[in-house]
Amino acid sequence: MILAARAVSVRYRQSQPLALQSVTCEVAPAELVAVVGPNGSGKTTLLRALLGLVPVEQGTVLIDCRAVTEWSRRDLARTVGVVGQQEEVVFPLSVFETVMLGRYAHLRPLDAPGPRDHAAVTAALERCDIAALANRPVDTLSGGEWKRVRIARALAQEPRALILDEPTASLDVRHEMELFELVRGLTDNGLASLVITHHLNLAARFADRIVLLNGGSVVVTGSPGEVLNREMLSRVFEWPLAITTWRDGSPQVVPLRPGEDHL
Repeated sequence: MILAARAVSVRYRQSQPLALQSVTCEVAPAELVAVVGPNGSGKTTLLRALLGLVPVEQGTVLIDCRAVTEWSRRDLARTVGVVGQQEEVVFPLSVFETVMLGRYAHLRPLDAPGPRDHAAVTAALERCDIAALANRPVDTLSGGEWKRVRIARALAQEPRALILDEPTASLDVRHEMELFELVRGLTDNGLASLVITHHLNLAARFADRIVLLNGGSVVVTGSPGEVLNREMLSRVFEWPLAITTWRDGSPQVVPLRPGEDHL
């Protein structure tokens, strides 16, 4: 396993209840795991625990079989690429310059990027299908293009794992699908991918496994067919739901309106 949280509990303040309670989540190479659950269920806290950004009260967090606390931030950036939920454009760098920022974990202070760094950036741009945008200022990009640039920057780190927090937030249907297709393709090429998402139906179509959180605990972990259960989801999300099946065999969730009890 490249990413592993094992029976992890997190508490932000002693006077508060546990934000995570004995949560286990593991991701292997070439595996896409989606973490889903209601707002406040612990999804972002799990991400922070995996990255060593919050102290763990109980349990173990391992990155490539080493405790996350043993990693320097520089070495961790060479192994795990992270794409956060939101990021504002601060400086109008070009797309190429922005993706090059992902190489600084591989550079010593004051070193200029070399041929290997330029090659890694070019490869990341091509993998994300944005090579044609290399010279565009990032403040001229659409939301979908900007998300791809941020993924390319993470890939320029040459990581073995990729963590994405709500990568499709504020994207339209086309860009949501393009982004999940991109992540699925990267995963099939060997990356360990963890996606935090509210999109149950996209998780069902693209993920190998789903981890359902509620109240800081794991409700169930398994294949989309095992996790997307009508009764369980209706209880967790506190809303009546129906489950249908798409032609590829993946379950799809349909929220019901008052008075509807089935499809």
